[in-house]
Amino acid sequence: MTFISVKPGTLLSPTPVVMVSCATVTQRPNIITVAWAGTVNSDPPMLSVSIRPDRHSHDIIRDSGEFVVNLVNRELLKACDLCGVRSGREYDKFSLCGLAPVPVSGLSSAPAIAQSPAYLACRVKETLSLGSHTMFLGEIVIMGIEETLMDAAGKIDFHKAGLVAYSHGEYAGLTEPLGFFGFSVARPEVIRRRMRK
Repeated sequence: MTFISVKPGTLLSPTPVVMVSCATVTQRPNIITVAWAGTVNSDPPMLSVSIRPDRHSHDIIRDSGEFVVNLVNRELLKACDLCGVRSGREYDKFSLCGLAPVPVSGLSSAPAIAQSPAYLACRVKETLSLGSHTMFLGEIVIMGIEETLMDAAGKIDFHKAGLVAYSHGEYAGLTEPLGFFGFSVARPEVIRRRMRK
């Protein structure tokens, strides 16, 4: 394989595309589309979102100390894109997109998006100014999963959710599973059972 050297950039791809909802007690709820989000710790469960300081949601999250990461499926994709190209300073994005904010247990003001298949509610633990973006490290205080995504054993079936990802300016649907964690060393009968779906 031959590589061509190029200047450094944000090549990591694909990334999750999420809708981050936020609010303060004095400001209406807002939604920002974020492709720079990821898990950072498992105990306690934490994730990060990186947002430019000039974005309307930046100061809302800084001031409230909380935010909700809403996963995006195919049905939410157009609303997700619209929330990424319109500013909450000018638009009520919940109303603009026909979405409903729902209160989240454990948070004082940031709502979840009722139409999202799943959400992760976070309290800001640390804020890091990194240059072009501020990274908000959030501890996940509660999660909400759309009940039809849960199987009888209590396992989440995200393949039913129709989640999407972001890859250098384009949205992409996730494919059928190609494997599972540990499949490279699993017994053949385990692979048959797990990949049967």
